[in-house]
Amino acid sequence: MQTQNNHNAGSIGWLGFELSVLHRLKFKSVALPLAGEPGLGLYLKRWNARVAANDPAQWAWTKSQAFIENNCERLTEADLEIVLDDAYVPRNYFRNPTLLTWFNETDAWWFDNVRANAERLSSPYKRALALALGMGVGDYVFSFNLDTRDLRQPLSLSNVFRRVWHTLMPPVNNLRQNSSSNQSAKSFLAETQNTDLLFMRLPRPTRATDSRNARVLTWREEWIRQSKSFWSELSKERNSKLDAYVETKEQYLGLIEDLMHTAAHLPQWAIEAVSDGFVTTDELVECVSNTRKIDAIYTKDFSELLGIKAVIITAVA
Repeated sequence: MQTQNNHNAGSIGWLGFELSVLHRLKFKSVALPLAGEPGLGLYLKRWNARVAANDPAQWAWTKSQAFIENNCERLTEADLEIVLDDAYVPRNYFRNPTLLTWFNETDAWWFDNVRANAERLSSPYKRALALALGMGVGDYVFSFNLDTRDLRQPLSLSNVFRRVWHTLMPPVNNLRQNSSSNQSAKSFLAETQNTDLLFMRLPRPTRATDSRNARVLTWREEWIRQSKSFWSELSKERNSKLDAYVETKEQYLGLIEDLMHTAAHLPQWAIEAVSDGFVTTDELVECVSNTRKIDAIYTKDFSELLGIKAVIITAVA
C-alpha cells in the first residue's frame, strides 16, 4: 500500500495499526503478496514468523531481499568503498540516461555509477542492501524542492549514503527460511503453500495515487532496472491485475474478488485497504464476504495526517 510507505508522519501510526491487528491472530508463517516497504515484514520476523514477501515492483523486491530474505549479511566498510568508487566521475556515456529526467547531471552520474558498482559486490544480499541504501539517498534528494534545494551541500551524496548506512539496524535473524519474489500478486498467491496467514495491502487505485508518491516510486523502478523502456511491456502485463489503471470501482472490486478466490487455500486472511471515497468500507467488506465469512473489521482514522481511513478485514476459513 503506497500510502503507508511514503508518509513519514503517518507511517509509524499506520504500522502500529497493522501490528495491533496482527497481534490478535495466531500464525507462524505469513505471505505478503504486495509487500511494498519492508517495515512490516521486519517486525513479523521479530515475532519469529516465517515471512514470504512478494511485490511486482523490483524496487520493493530488492528491499525485501535486503531486509526480509536476508538474515545475516551486512555491508562492510570495504563494500562501501566498492559501491562509492569514483561515484562522481563522468563516464563516456550514461548507462541509464533516464536518470537525467530525475536529477541534475552531477547527481545523475552518482546514481548511475553507484548502480553499476553495486553489481560488483560479492553476494545478492549485499547488492540488495547497497541498492536499498541508494534508494534512501534518492529519498533524500527528493525531500528538497525548488525553495530548499540550495540548502543541499554539493557533492554530498556519498556522505549521505554513509550516513544512511550507519543508521541501519543489524539484520534480523529469525532462524526461518524467509523468501522474497518478484511476481504478480495472483501468481504469488497461486504458488504459496503451507502458510498460515495472508496479509494483503490492497493498493489504492492507480487513478487515485498521490503524484509525488508516484514520482518517487517511478524513479526507484527506473534506477533498479536501469532503463524506462520496460514501462510499455509492464503496462501490458498489468492489464486485468490489481495494480493496473482502473476506471470504475466495479472493475477494482472485481479484481479484488478474483485475488480472493486465488487465495482461498490460505486459512487466515487479513485484508488491508484505504477508504478514501473511491471505494467505501462497506463495499470492501461485501467484496471479501463474497468469498469468505468475515471474522472482524478494524478501522483507524488517519484523516488529520493523511486525509484517509484505514480498514483491515480479517477472515478465517
